[in-house]
Amino acid sequence: MIYLTGDTHGYFEKVEAFCEMYETTEEDILIILGDAGINYYLDQRDRTLKESLYQMPITLLCIHGNHEERPEESNGDYEEKTWHEGKVYYEEEYPNLLFAIDGEIYDFDGKKAIAIGGAYSIDKFFRLENNELWFPSEQPNALIKDKVEKKLESVNWKVDYVLSHTGPLRYLPEYAFSDNIDESTIDKSTEKWLSKIEKKLDYENWYFGHFHIDSDVGKAFILYEEIVELGE
Repeated sequence: MIYLTGDTHGYFEKVEAFCEMYETTEEDILIILGDAGINYYLDQRDRTLKESLYQMPITLLCIHGNHEERPEESNGDYEEKTWHEGKVYYEEEYPNLLFAIDGEIYDFDGKKAIAIGGAYSIDKFFRLENNELWFPSEQPNALIKDKVEKKLESVNWKVDYVLSHTGPLRYLPEYAFSDNIDESTIDKSTEKWLSKIEKKLDYENWYFGHFHIDSDVGKAFILYEEIVELGE
């Protein structure tokens, strides 16, 4: 089975309970739509979390979020391999912990899913002012955007699913935005870029997290606490 859920931020109690309830195995896949929080502290705390997750009977595929470092920029021993016809980052010690590479297309039982991670952190300046971790690589750069667009061109702008951290502008849950933040100060360049892609793309469902709510809008599904089946 292939499942999806939203941000975990390093806390996997719901995943552990889910695995126990449904008696999952490493053959089952859980896609975390960004901010898994596995490459966050960049020290022994990350490795301790990985050791714990390695014991869980499920394979995690993590989309890149904005509260974590990209695997290739972290202190992990990451390598690339082909998995479900797309490239992922992984470490030999933790074979069930996989990290999607932006612009890669994965095949899930004949259904094609493209990974497009990253987003802007609305708490960026708070974190910087308080000496908390912030990652300059949080949003997709020009090279990543070019790769994503070329990949979509190669499949004639048609996939079954999009797996991202944030979403196109028209799907954003404005009712869930914080009243304490001036929206005009938020960098929405990633969402604007995703909007351009969405207008050209032929797809079934678009899944994303980031907003800490569970909701659906048309063909888009925003996930946080819920764990759902891919395509359902």
